Amino acid sequence: VLFLQIVHILNMTSAKIVSFLLHPEESLHSLQNRIEFETGISTGNQELLLETGICLDPRKPASQCVIDGVRGWDSYMVYLFDKSKTVYDGPFASRSLSDCVNYIVQDSKIQLPIPQLRKVWAEAVHYVIGLKEDYSRLFQGQRAAMLSLLRYNANLIKMKNNMVSASQQLKAKLEFFHQSIRLDLERYSDQMAYGISSEKMLKAWKEMEEKASQCAQAEDIGYLDEQIMALHTEIVELQKSPYARRQGEVMETLEQRAIDLYKQLKTRPPDHNYSDSTDMVKIIVQTVQSQDRVLKELFGHLSKLLGCKQKIIDLLPEIEVALNNIKEADSSVMQMQGKRQREIWHLLKIACTQSSSRSLVSSSLEGTASTPAATWLPPSSSGNTAPHPLSSLAAPEDGENFADMIRENVNYLELFSSILQEVRQEQNSMMVS
Repeated sequence: VLFLQIVHILNMTSAKIVSFLLHPEESLHSLQNRIEFETGISTGNQELLLETGICLDPRKPASQCVIDGVRGWDSYMVYLFDKSKTVYDGPFASRSLSDCVNYIVQDSKIQLPIPQLRKVWAEAVHYVIGLKEDYSRLFQGQRAAMLSLLRYNANLIKMKNNMVSASQQLKAKLEFFHQSIRLDLERYSDQMAYGISSEKMLKAWKEMEEKASQCAQAEDIGYLDEQIMALHTEIVELQKSPYARRQGEVMETLEQRAIDLYKQLKTRPPDHNYSDSTDMVKIIVQTVQSQDRVLKELFGHLSKLLGCKQKIIDLLPEIEVALNNIKEADSSVMQMQGKRQREIWHLLKIACTQSSSRSLVSSSLEGTASTPAATWLPPSSSGNTAPHPLSSLAAPEDGENFADMIRENVNYLELFSSILQEVRQEQNSMMVS
């Protein structure tokens, strides 16, 4: 018997406890099927929470419901909530009276012998204690719901911070992109008259600017931020609410009064004395009324908790969508920035190539115009002595230098032709892109 595993499930929708004997290595899904059979709550709508507000893990066996030790053997609770409901309004009936306690409640002035009255009052005290314990369990279930809500809220805040950070980064990148492309368009317009121009590239840049303006819509998360802040304020108010704290002081006082009455009755001699149950019945009635009041407050507060939790569940997918939109817009802006920079460097390469080609052509023309003339010009004569007729002829070394120069010019011409052809190909490919 000591090795048996029993799980107690407190159904928060009906305030009733159902207990199950766990089979060895039973899965949580199997336990949920049994819970559905007993409570009518489908497995898809079941939310099973531990006292800490942690939801049971479907990947682990059902034995996770039971903790080790004496306390876990018979008093540890798992709290069952119905996901399809956010309002728990009862009515929740108090535990039923035993026959003998109901007898004195129906007629509190009836006289009973002291020995018999002790038995009846003992059951009455047990009933009052039971009412207080019922409230304590339900309050613990409300507390588990609050802890679960705070876990959801922590996840919401984490996602919200990621969304805000991504939005700010996107905003900064868009501002940088707009400033950069405006400057590029201005500089491009300035050099069109004497530099390189491409209508297709200009059109592509303007389309990039328009697309960047459309990407700015993704950074607008103000509506989500307002909802999250309002929800956060509501959760803080629920935490501060007096109904978030235990309200069973009156019931605890009535419990102690019932115990004291019973102790006083025990001290009376068991003679042929008789007594009525007026004082005990008053305590029973007041305890029932107090439980009705605190349960109404408890379930009203619980409904607000579950309503906030549902709002968080509804907001999480919207935040996920907004975050994905921001990431896509960010990626698009970075791709456009990279493409424009590659095109700028491509223009720079073409401009440098053309400048180099002009330099080569001018140096080749200068070399062709000056060097051969210098080769054929006769050397300057000193004095009036007439030069030798053969002195004006080129020496064999001068002829070799002239041949080398011709070959060099031919090589320059071939290089210039290949550069021009390469520039034409690059311009055509740029027009096509």
